[in-house]
Amino acid sequence: MVPIRVIRRRIRSIQSTAKITKAMEMIAASKMRQAQNRVLAARPYAEKMRDVVAHLAVQTQLGEELHPLLQRRDAKRIAVIHITADRGLCGGLNANVNRMTADFIAEQSVPVTPVAVGRRGATFMSRYSEGVLAEFTQLGDRPSLLDTLPISRVVIDEYINGSIDQVHLAYTKFITTVNQQPVMQELLPIEPARAERAATVEYIYEPSALEVLEHLLPRYVEMQVYHAVLESIASEQSARMVAMRNATDSANEMIDELTLVLNKARQELITKELLDIAGGIIQG
Repeated sequence: MVPIRVIRRRIRSIQSTAKITKAMEMIAASKMRQAQNRVLAARPYAEKMRDVVAHLAVQTQLGEELHPLLQRRDAKRIAVIHITADRGLCGGLNANVNRMTADFIAEQSVPVTPVAVGRRGATFMSRYSEGVLAEFTQLGDRPSLLDTLPISRVVIDEYINGSIDQVHLAYTKFITTVNQQPVMQELLPIEPARAERAATVEYIYEPSALEVLEHLLPRYVEMQVYHAVLESIASEQSARMVAMRNATDSANEMIDELTLVLNKARQELITKELLDIAGGIIQG
């Protein structure tokens, strides 16, 4: 039989763990609501910018040279912006993105260079990939567009100078509180075919569609990267809240089971003492 003091020590230890996981769940729930609001507020802007860029891309296809960010060429080197969290304790969120990116790299017949965003992804890529183009960590729970601009600038510059021929975004898309989906999305080149439904709308651009497009395309890439980071943060906080809730529930179940074991051990001890007393009386 396990000594009673050992069982009590274990119960106190699990109770302390349950208090910590409960506090982490409440903190994650607060951050999750803020992150969700930021994602939902950014989605209409990102979608509208995608429509405008698509329309502009169609307008500039007629007799004008395509912008470098629209030009598709044979892929000799691919870059992946790999977005994960800086911290763990969020279930399988980081592992799912790492696995998706690893499978993507394995499927390619050309070299793939990652751009790691988040400490978990940077650690994974430093072991899995031959070389990381750039690392960005400690963006915080509420990054601004300015915080993510260096990420966009790295891939834009590398794509324009021909060092890389494709850029993909790997991140976790927030769907619901209990559902987050890893997504691999092509970022560059920007696909003009997306403009089909927007091409029926007539706009007048000043000074010209081409000049507007030249200024808007980098902003489009920056917005897509920023939006992917916001999606990942919302997914991270949601996954952490659910993971900490499950951890708290598991700890409470263990406490209940150990309390039952403790009561049985105490009952056995009391019964044994009563039998010893009764045996002494009979012998006397």
